[in-house]
Amino acid sequence: MQTNFSPAQLADPAMAASEKILRTCVHCGFCTATCPTYLLLGDELDSPRGRIYLIKDMLEGGKAASAEVVKHVDRCLSCLSCMSTCPSGVHYMHLVDHARAHIETTYARPAGDRLLRAVLAQVLPYPRRFRLALIAAKLGQPFRGLVARLPRVGNRLAAMLDLAPASLPGSNPTNRPGTFPPNGGQVAKKRVALLRGCAQSVLRPDFNEAAIRLLNRHGVEVVQADEGCCGALTHHMGKEHSSHALAKQAIDAWDAEIARGLDAILVTASGCGTTIKDYGFMFRDDPAYAEKARRVSGLAKDVTEYMASFGLMAPTAESDLVVAYHSACSMQHGQGIRTEPKALLKKAGFTVKDVPEGHICCGSAGTYNILQPEIAAKLRARKVANIERLKPDLIATGNIGCVTQIGKGTGIPIVHTVELLDWATGGPRPAALAGVAPRLEAAE
Repeated sequence: MQTNFSPAQLADPAMAASEKILRTCVHCGFCTATCPTYLLLGDELDSPRGRIYLIKDMLEGGKAASAEVVKHVDRCLSCLSCMSTCPSGVHYMHLVDHARAHIETTYARPAGDRLLRAVLAQVLPYPRRFRLALIAAKLGQPFRGLVARLPRVGNRLAAMLDLAPASLPGSNPTNRPGTFPPNGGQVAKKRVALLRGCAQSVLRPDFNEAAIRLLNRHGVEVVQADEGCCGALTHHMGKEHSSHALAKQAIDAWDAEIARGLDAILVTASGCGTTIKDYGFMFRDDPAYAEKARRVSGLAKDVTEYMASFGLMAPTAESDLVVAYHSACSMQHGQGIRTEPKALLKKAGFTVKDVPEGHICCGSAGTYNILQPEIAAKLRARKVANIERLKPDLIATGNIGCVTQIGKGTGIPIVHTVELLDWATGGPRPAALAGVAPRLEAAE
């Protein structure tokens, strides 16, 4: 794609990076075939190619974001399926991130929209605030009908109430900063840090609990630093100041652990993993954080990515349960992790089935299912229909957002992949499988 940025514009590193991305696009349109919003809406401007044209015009012209640009960029899930499809290697993720930051600083959203986004940014990354908000949501659920009729924001507030769980987990002994040594007095083979995160630590602390058991069983010492939120949620809302502040806190916490010796930084929420692996790019021009961010990004791995390279022990039990594996967009498109989780599940004794249209997003996408609830609901229905066609015993995935989103649309139990790996190698049966016929038998 031909560009016409001025030398003054290209002096800005963010603009220079976006200009380079724009020049790699050859207008081929392969991206339209795998873009969820284009498949649903049929509007060229709701495809990656269409959004690229809008973003180019906005950035190249030095324009403030218009309502038209905002509408179509807001509809983008950042699922990054287009990046898996693109034959030219267009780094759409960095381009749309730049566009969102530009929108945040140049566009005056309606008051209700602005307030909602501010609340999400001030609540979701902070576990104590998030827990209180979920309690409030539970109290507000009987009034959903009234809430839904509020002008402009009613549908999104109703979506928030719908997504809130009926109950919250109690205290969890591993849901805290600390060090968890290998089982049985083993000498640690490796030492890793594990992201506690924000929303997941409130909604499903049992995911990390399973990961710690699994890693400890394999002779790995696990440390949970007090790193807080990784910044992914606000990053995808274009709130650079907030996301960078959160990311710097995480980088500092992990850098201290790296100094003590660290083999990897593991993540059990693939949406967070995609952002953490991008810290090196995000802070490339920050003299105080560039090197530290590169170190953190270089050590970051999804827990299944790590276990695939480390080696999973033979299962202590055998199962004939059929697992529909849902590969989160942030896992397959964002991190390029496609085969490792399925290979681990098969090694653990499960029958694994691929979900038809597995490259299409479920509609979770961070805060997307709150901010764009109608599109998210259609994508969930499409995803659930494809899963249910397989008639599986359960669903496995590696992202808390997908667990929440898909779980609201089906009665099939959904678990984190690491829960199954933990169970198969000696851990407890995942709580979500309480109603599934117990077909796990001790291996000889």
